Amino acid sequence: MKKWKRSTKAAVLLGASSLIAGTAAASENDDADTAAKENSKQASEETEAENVILMVPDGFSDSVSKNYSLYKDGEPVWEERDMTTGKVDTSSADSIITDSAAAGTAYATGERTNNGMISTTPDGETMPSILDNAADMGKSTGLVATSTITHATPAVFASNVEDRNNYTEIAKQMAENENLDLMYGGGREHFLPESEGGIREDGENYVDKAIDAGFEYVETERAMEEAEGDRIMGLFADDAMNTSMEQSPVQPSLSEMTSSAIDHLSQNEDGFFLMVEGSQIDWAGHANDPAWMMSDTEAFEKAVEEATAYSEEHEDTLVVVASDHDTGGSASEATEENHPSVLKNVKATGAAMQEQVLLGDEEPAEVFEEHTGMTMTGEEETMVEEAESLELGFNHVLSERSGIDWTSTDHTAVDITVYAEGPEKKHSPET
Repeated sequence: MKKWKRSTKAAVLLGASSLIAGTAAASENDDADTAAKENSKQASEETEAENVILMVPDGFSDSVSKNYSLYKDGEPVWEERDMTTGKVDTSSADSIITDSAAAGTAYATGERTNNGMISTTPDGETMPSILDNAADMGKSTGLVATSTITHATPAVFASNVEDRNNYTEIAKQMAENENLDLMYGGGREHFLPESEGGIREDGENYVDKAIDAGFEYVETERAMEEAEGDRIMGLFADDAMNTSMEQSPVQPSLSEMTSSAIDHLSQNEDGFFLMVEGSQIDWAGHANDPAWMMSDTEAFEKAVEEATAYSEEHEDTLVVVASDHDTGGSASEATEENHPSVLKNVKATGAAMQEQVLLGDEEPAEVFEEHTGMTMTGEEETMVEEAESLELGFNHVLSERSGIDWTSTDHTAVDITVYAEGPEKKHSPET
């Protein structure tokens, strides 16, 4: 049985050091890399992992974790289980502040690249990913996301393009990728021609092509649970999946997709590699929407709990939790009066509340109270009216009420904490 050996190098967050040993993806600096390589050699001789579950909370950071612990009134599972392992510098090859394409490529291939590029070098050369290496070792492989499955983070593990926005090409490569055994997410329209409700201009139906290649195709949570194929393609929405605050009854949750993926992939006696992305934490950060960010972090935590429950029963399974970058630059300014716990009663995103106002005849304050249970003050009503958009106005009111501050609506360059649990957890990266 082929197994992965665990290295101590921070870049090998992926938990498969024997596949991508020597990676420069997430190391703090070149000097630290050299020392880590020496440590990793000794550690890899001592320990092995058969399965790797890489959990990526897109846009997550220490400040998000702090706010979430206040929201939850308790430690998140990664803190409760003492999974903290090290720090990651996420800078890309051409920018201090990375995007998901470059950061994901670093995790998937062990090489830094330019922002916007999917598992392709700055010079345009394609690179194999950890998923490809896992398949070469006879392991099963899978990708799970709440965005489109063709979005940057899942894309880097199963495609190679120079532009992350080339979704239809990414879909084509995924459907044709013999190394990929399971994919769950949104993005159905990227696989279908315009004549069948998709956006493909080439007239090709890559759902049908995937079925011909051996995938069992499903579109609902029930169908996912009933699927028995060796390879499964689950596309649960035309575009991105619903937010965790607006869960559809026919769409599986992130934790349900994670559980299903583990159940299927773990049938392989040679082990498996699974990447699970909590995609929309990032989108909440871009929107400065604190309720959405806390809700999607909660959904992600439930998925991590599925992974750690499996690793508890299978000691040769390594679980790694590593964000690709911070989004929004959030901070905690909580007080007894302004506390993240007030967000538990919020039932809609700022964007959804904005849409309700624009499409109806209700006042912003009425819609806000309907979905939050909070009554706006006159000053808050003015804040919403004068904001760049109703969405940002709603979100800024909620941010003040919850004691969550923001410095940006984009990514930041802060280092990311790595959490890990599995074989030889004691050999942590240098920080």
